[in-house]
Amino acid sequence: MSAPLLSLQGVHTHIGAYHILHGVDLAVPQGRLTMLLGRNGAGKTTTLRTIMGLWPASRGQVQFAGEAIGGPGTRAHTPEIAQRDIAYVPENMGIFADLTVAENLLLAARRARSVDDIDTRRLEWLFGLFPALKKFWLYPAGKLSGGQKQMLAIARAMIEPRRLLLIDEPSKGLAPAMVRNLVDALRELKRTDTTVLLVEQNFMVAKALGDQVAVMDDGRVVHAGAMAELAEDEALQQRLLGLSLGAHQ
Repeated sequence: MSAPLLSLQGVHTHIGAYHILHGVDLAVPQGRLTMLLGRNGAGKTTTLRTIMGLWPASRGQVQFAGEAIGGPGTRAHTPEIAQRDIAYVPENMGIFADLTVAENLLLAARRARSVDDIDTRRLEWLFGLFPALKKFWLYPAGKLSGGQKQMLAIARAMIEPRRLLLIDEPSKGLAPAMVRNLVDALRELKRTDTTVLLVEQNFMVAKALGDQVAVMDDGRVVHAGAMAELAEDEALQQRLLGLSLGAHQ
């Protein structure tokens, strides 16, 4: 296994009076796609937001490329974390509805001052992954379908090469055809050097994409290993997730 690019060691997170993460230990290997699975309320989204510094870790440490970016006394602010070539696609997508597709992508292309400055080869690569973005290039993003908005949100995170991409439930609410397109795009992303931590509820998507997997329950990681091993063990799926792959085929 590759060395971890990202690691969480004994991370606790409080949100107001609520203690959400209870000592999360997580290793995300460099150059691999790690799935973060678990039942609703297990702490998956809180883990991503803690990595990004949106919710600070009250105990423990978050390390990226060997340097502490989170934890008491070492917390970096979210813009500083993003500057380390870490991109985050939240569950709500976070696109700007009144801006065009082009303008949304321009905002994420930090090295570009105008649309014409965006790397042409990178843009054409994204159009190959998400053809609808080219078709609706000058449309307000708010007029896109739900699936197209999700594609835009992911493309925005990919408009520049990133060392780490955090994606929260990208297939949620998508039609099956859009889910297949999403899986194809993320498979293409896996061929690059980008490390991905992907939260997902669709087990078939997890099986298709995951190299490694971590399963959360009650604010802790309760299982970590190869995604292929979990996909083959229905008893383990039932124990950890309350489901089995056979029921989803």
